Amino acid sequence: MSKTVLITGTSTGFGKIIVKTLSEAGFQVIATMRGSEGRNQGSATELSGLTNVEVVELDVTDDASVQKAMVYINSKYPKIDVLINNAGVGGVGIAEAYSIDQFKQMFDVNVFGVMRMYQAVLPSMRSAGAGLVINFSSVNGMFSFPYLVPYSSSKFALEAINEGMQNELSQFNIDNVSLVIGAHPTEMNNGVKSGLNSDLEAVTSAYGQLAQDRQNATGDLVGANMHRNDLQHLAGQVLKIINMETGTRPSRVPIDEIAEGTDRAFIEGVKTLKGDWAKKYNIVLKD
Repeated sequence: MSKTVLITGTSTGFGKIIVKTLSEAGFQVIATMRGSEGRNQGSATELSGLTNVEVVELDVTDDASVQKAMVYINSKYPKIDVLINNAGVGGVGIAEAYSIDQFKQMFDVNVFGVMRMYQAVLPSMRSAGAGLVINFSSVNGMFSFPYLVPYSSSKFALEAINEGMQNELSQFNIDNVSLVIGAHPTEMNNGVKSGLNSDLEAVTSAYGQLAQDRQNATGDLVGANMHRNDLQHLAGQVLKIINMETGTRPSRVPIDEIAEGTDRAFIEGVKTLKGDWAKKYNIVLKD
């Protein structure tokens, strides 16, 4: 019996290609997105035409939207085997130049949106005594890039959620996997989606041209290298993780060719150090 996979943020980028990949692999896919009858109607129609794919309207920042979607989903599908928290938003700018409102909006999508989906899906996974949650994180959740501080902060928070939940949910045979992703040629990175950028112009002006030049230089370097990360390769990694046996999945999977292996070394090094630290407190970590 094929697994049922619920994916958030499927109108573009990672989400869209993963829906196609899992559909081809024979999974039942619930592709959720905002604006399925509005601005994203084209994507909704495209994905709805795929085998075993149903598009459902869902906004991860809206409690009522999540609840409405889950009432429908739970009435139609016996259980959700896999939740993929892909919906996210980026943004660039000087940290001080972000209004608190912009900062909150960043967290509402990248952090609280993830927790809304956990709380919506986990009851059925706990009842089934099985499940998998895949969280789309970032290299920015490992270290904080300049001019990406709000985004990095949200991904650090997501890493904390994934790491803690991996241990809390292990008694129910529910795995949590964080995909530590490098820059890919998606709408978030190529300028098609503007994201939540710094909005306090007076503060930006006070930092002067030097900060602007450094921000532009960082963006140019990322832009020149992100073609090295392939979207289909990432989708293949998601498929591989889903097909692994419960309990054998690592809590973090790096996907970043730009890093040339340094991401894997960083993750393994931190894992070892955290394990040693936890032992001092007599805490047993699952991974």
